[in-house]
Amino acid sequence: MVQVKQDEVREERITMEIVVDAYTAEEQALGWYYYLEQTLQFPFIATYMMQRRDVPEKEAKSVKVISMADEEECENEMFVEVEWDGDVLPIRLEELTFERGDGEQTEEMTAKTQEAIEDWHYWVNRGYTFEE
Repeated sequence: MVQVKQDEVREERITMEIVVDAYTAEEQALGWYYYLEQTLQFPFIATYMMQRRDVPEKEAKSVKVISMADEEECENEMFVEVEWDGDVLPIRLEELTFERGDGEQTEEMTAKTQEAIEDWHYWVNRGYTFEE
């Protein structure tokens, strides 16, 4: 896991907006789930670094992210649903890198989506987990 330097602005947003008054792992997960569900502007395009068994290098694939996964799937980590070869699959949010909005999103909406994804990446890369 890559450690990132502490970002005071991001720490403040996470503490005061996302996991505020969250005292249990379940409450923290719900805080993140609802923050992402309300902030991410679907659909959007992201890059998924795919690792296949028969290929040693990871392969970048653009995917269309269409929604958050069900709340129950996000009790331990955050998942989003992506369109994949005519199907819809859940993918861990930390495995995606935001590319661009896809649709009628304004620049501000696109920026908020990117910031929310980066907030989750920051949380994961700092080694934070949902804990009691």
